[in-house]
Amino acid sequence: MKKYLKWIALILLAVIVIAATGFVIWAENASGPEQVALDALKSDDVVTVKQQNGYTIFQPAHPLTATGFIFYPGGRVDYRAYAPVLRKIAEQGYLVVLVPVRLNLAFFDINAGEAALKDFPSIQHWAVGGHSLGGVAASIFAGSHAQIEGIAFWASYPANGNLRNSSIKVVSISGSLDGLATPDKIEASRVDMPPSTTFVKIPGGDHAQFGAYGPQLGDNPAEISAAEQWQQIADATADLLGNLGR
Repeated sequence: MKKYLKWIALILLAVIVIAATGFVIWAENASGPEQVALDALKSDDVVTVKQQNGYTIFQPAHPLTATGFIFYPGGRVDYRAYAPVLRKIAEQGYLVVLVPVRLNLAFFDINAGEAALKDFPSIQHWAVGGHSLGGVAASIFAGSHAQIEGIAFWASYPANGNLRNSSIKVVSISGSLDGLATPDKIEASRVDMPPSTTFVKIPGGDHAQFGAYGPQLGDNPAEISAAEQWQQIADATADLLGNLGR
């Protein structure tokens, strides 16, 4: 009997190892950044881009205020794919921190933004945000860090109803043609948002064009260019940042 139990235990262990390995391979097979995203990671006279403490910083040459924005990438998307939009936010005078996450899934790295809070003591007002799964993780991070004054949901919504009675400032940015975070899902998320939440719907925008990583399974084709959608996302996020501390 002991021999059979030993074999059963070994078989179960093998199944667990195979399943775990398969999950890691699946998670690591992320949608990669397009060339426009890689180009946005280069410094110029307007925005300096550099690596620090494992994350990427977009630092404006002429900061508008002492306000910073920490961003969490969407699930199974290479974090660099969000560089075009985040750069546009930095161009408007805000420090932007782009955090990579373990296994390309933000749920495995909820506290990825903690280092930035410590590394930039001159920043007086902080907001966090994220795309899709990254937005959910960002909201959880915000709930346990009192320094966070705002949240920007990009085609995303909170993990639960903890924000309903919160004084935190929130913007929900979505695309009218999003096939994943659909307009119906965004509308349903209102009950979990603070009453003061601003909802921005981008006409003709889809899910994948919140970044630059190509088409996404289950999404609908956008009816506007990626550049146009990026600018609207950046402007709506910058509006939130400009209202922090008021």
